[in-house]
Amino acid sequence: MKTIKGPAVFLAQFIGNESPYNSLDGLCKWASDLGYKGVQIPTWESFLIDLDKAAESKTYCDELKGKINSYGLEITELSTHLQGQLVAIHPAYDIMFDSFAPEKVQNNPKARTKWAINTMKKAAVASKNLGLNTHATFSGSLLWHTMHPWPQRPPGLVETGFEELAKRWLPILNGVDENGVDVCYEIHPGEDLHDGDTFERFLKATGNHKRVNILYDPSHFVLQQLDYIEYIDHYHEFIKAFHVKDAEFNPTGKKGAFGGYNNWIDRAGRYRSLGDGQIDFKTIFSKLTQYGCDVWAVMEWECCIKSPEQGAREGAPFIQKHIIEATEKAFDDFAGTDIDKEKLKNILGI
Repeated sequence: MKTIKGPAVFLAQFIGNESPYNSLDGLCKWASDLGYKGVQIPTWESFLIDLDKAAESKTYCDELKGKINSYGLEITELSTHLQGQLVAIHPAYDIMFDSFAPEKVQNNPKARTKWAINTMKKAAVASKNLGLNTHATFSGSLLWHTMHPWPQRPPGLVETGFEELAKRWLPILNGVDENGVDVCYEIHPGEDLHDGDTFERFLKATGNHKRVNILYDPSHFVLQQLDYIEYIDHYHEFIKAFHVKDAEFNPTGKKGAFGGYNNWIDRAGRYRSLGDGQIDFKTIFSKLTQYGCDVWAVMEWECCIKSPEQGAREGAPFIQKHIIEATEKAFDDFAGTDIDKEKLKNILGI
């Protein structure tokens, strides 16, 4: 068993134009004052990290790490969710996702994909330079528009989609392997890796690449009505990153899992601030501890009702309350005795 690290916070949802949310120092002091011990850094925010420089300069990484450490914080992982998304985009989503890319590759899907793959390789080197061995990202998607098979999918479509997805990711995975970094894909609706079956398809398509791992976020499974507890039993050996995010699912006679195209507040499935949803975090933390998952408990705040400021204030003590200090002894050790083989034989009548 292993004690989960934390509490930590993913900074992406708290970025803003006002202090303290508009600078690395401001965000670090803010997080530290709230009781967080780690920060997950969104690499697309250049004022937080210069990814090019981080991939080129160990000195720069040491200075960045030192600044964050000076606030009593550690870097949990670098995040490339937006860049990872761009590794694989179906043309139907070109316009909406194009803004995630630099202007120089917008309106040019091939150039955009190449840029995303190169950026992911840089992120692997940056992670190594920062002394990190896990990395958080999205897989991207070529098949999501076929999620509900109507019109019916032609034979071989899904297999071809995962073959292409693996083809794009294998150069990245080989690069991160050279740098000793695990890629933790957030299993997320909208991504080709959105549940257990799709994770296994991708893993198989990559030849069971050892750097293919999971960022576990139970909130996405609540919205899919997937058993998020049993998921840990199936995939605990792959869970190397953890987003602590709450959710609820309240279907009605008018809407269910697909949500009726409604805004978040009017959907049956909604993300909520920690403690306001339906997720059984006690069992999740117990399972992850029992299986020895070496993860940071990183709060990701997404809520359509509560303010981010309140969510952040409540997040650190919520996570701290759920972290279990893994025991190194059995509760009944006091009644134990040394092994006496003759006595054991007598008990068994042999």
